[in-house]
Amino acid sequence: MQAIVFDEFGGPEVLVARDIPRPGLRPHDLLVHNAAIGVNRADLSHRKGAYGRAYFGDSDLMGLEVAGTVAEVGPEVQGFAMGDRVMGIVGGGAYAEYSRIDHRMAMHVPQSLSLLQAGAVAEVFVTAHEAMFHLARLQAGESVLIHAAAGGVGSAAVQLAHAAGARVFATASADKRDAVRGFGADRFIDYRSEDFEAVVAEQTGGKGVDVVIDFIGAPYLARNVRSLAVGGRMTVVGLLGGAIDSAQLPIDLLLYRHLQIYGTVMKSRPPEVKQAMTQRFAERWLGALADGTLRPVIDSSYPLADAASAHRRMETGASVGKILLVPEGMAAQ
Repeated sequence: MQAIVFDEFGGPEVLVARDIPRPGLRPHDLLVHNAAIGVNRADLSHRKGAYGRAYFGDSDLMGLEVAGTVAEVGPEVQGFAMGDRVMGIVGGGAYAEYSRIDHRMAMHVPQSLSLLQAGAVAEVFVTAHEAMFHLARLQAGESVLIHAAAGGVGSAAVQLAHAAGARVFATASADKRDAVRGFGADRFIDYRSEDFEAVVAEQTGGKGVDVVIDFIGAPYLARNVRSLAVGGRMTVVGLLGGAIDSAQLPIDLLLYRHLQIYGTVMKSRPPEVKQAMTQRFAERWLGALADGTLRPVIDSSYPLADAASAHRRMETGASVGKILLVPEGMAAQ
């Protein structure tokens, strides 16, 4: 089968297509003939050497999510059969024509979705649900500030928060205003020309928001904390702006406002944690995907062999929603 590999860490140009054997199945695995493969920022970090030659449970190939058709079924698999359309999270190995996935991290694709659309679901929606509902416990009637709201996880988070009945503040660049408002944001904030802390304070009468979902990291830390209401919760999902900054955590606000701060990543979590995350999302939201309440957001798609171009697109920061890879012959799926 064709897969994307790299012999040394570096820029997108190190990614090359190469024929390798199909992965062997373990008892709980499905072998999936991939129709769409999600590109994630963790893949860029992998390519650059942030994880070394790490192995995350399924393969040392990069790639965290797939959608496709079941080609083989392991002897201990339950609930799936040959030919089923599935989507889900893998511990590496997505950048290939075939991937193995533990069936407990797989989901049936609703009939209303194409396999291409399904490729834009698993990683972003499961991560957004985990950050916003499982950890930060967002409730209907509360307010949430979501940064990087035009990205894959950000666009999913805005949709989920809106569907849950929360008031949504969302930051992104001005050229993405219409898209983010279309996802369900109540107040769009252009991070380049507006101070999100000031906007939140003005819009909430100085109260602040109940939840912050942050992908930026250190540069936003102090302002995020100052934007939280009493009893507020923040989940840090990414570090697009870096991990170290001169801004300091306002410990007094953390103490007197009874705030809680969480961090979450998916790539390096144990399989049983990923399974639980997937199942929590599926139980609450698969029906909303089926009826169109939630919709996968696709920025662009590239042939699997041209993974380098997909990485370059992500590195521009111009994308809205998911970037996908499509194996040869699967474009019509």
